[in-house]
Amino acid sequence: MELFPVNEALTLTTLGAPMRTAPTSSRTLLRRRTLAAALVALPAYWVGARAQVPALLRATPSQTEGPYYPVALPADADPDLLRNGALRGYERGQPVWLEGSVTDLKGQPLQGAWVEIWQCDEAGHYHHPGDGDRADPAFQGFGRVKLGADGRYRFRTIKPAPYSGRTPHIHMKVRLGQREKLTTQLYVEGDPGNTSDYLWRRLGADERQALTRPFVMGSDGLRVDFPVVIAT
Repeated sequence: MELFPVNEALTLTTLGAPMRTAPTSSRTLLRRRTLAAALVALPAYWVGARAQVPALLRATPSQTEGPYYPVALPADADPDLLRNGALRGYERGQPVWLEGSVTDLKGQPLQGAWVEIWQCDEAGHYHHPGDGDRADPAFQGFGRVKLGADGRYRFRTIKPAPYSGRTPHIHMKVRLGQREKLTTQLYVEGDPGNTSDYLWRRLGADERQALTRPFVMGSDGLRVDFPVVIAT
């Protein structure tokens, strides 16, 4: 005669046999497997999230201002350097559109910044007492523009000309408020004078690529695109 009724799912530990637990339901097993799979996939998710962060842009190299930045800003300092005030338009040299964008390292436009350019005339002279103020009066020689929300700028000028000791180039400066963010120079891709220019030769391969741009013919004439990236 049995003193205790035996339960098929559970035996008493007092009888010296190990305790058995109730069978696990299929729903519980499914939940456990789902959780385990999620934990395994978690590292891959974080790696993927990091991979989606955009890489920072390379900052535009800086270069010397040179000796011919204007002593005082001219009365006419608009983006059209081919017309200086009420004087006749400048007819020497090859007209060109110089345009591009100014952004930070993340590609965000530098809204509100000022872009300035200055260069010599076709004869190689600047509007500056250090060069005897010998530049053609019809050539404005300096211009500036304030960036809008898109960070774009556009100037009308001439393809830069060489002068003694220098390959063709255009000077550029970017200001934001009272801060000077960048001073650099733009060079003409393929110009034979580049390799003999002491400033161009000092540039590394990546720096030359950033500052030496092609001047190409478009529907509205010769143009050069010069994207500028500021390390703010």
